[in-house]
Amino acid sequence: MDNKDRLILALAALLRAERETRGALMDALEEDSISRETLLAILSDPIPVVTQEDIAFAERFAMSRHLPIERKG
Repeated sequence: MDNKDRLILALAALLRAERETRGALMDALEEDSISRETLLAILSDPIPVVTQEDIAFAERFAMSRHLPIERKG
């Protein structure tokens, strides 16, 4: 498994986790089992799911020789 494969797997896992979290929040809201205060605390979490460091890494990786960007024109 190379770096590109690991990046793809990591991004897929991140997407899956975000979908599961969103689904759990929707279920809790529909069942009225989550308080407004708890929801506000979750939404105001100071730690983003994807950090600037993650984005910078992905951009550097995409620009590297491991994952060439297709140029048009």
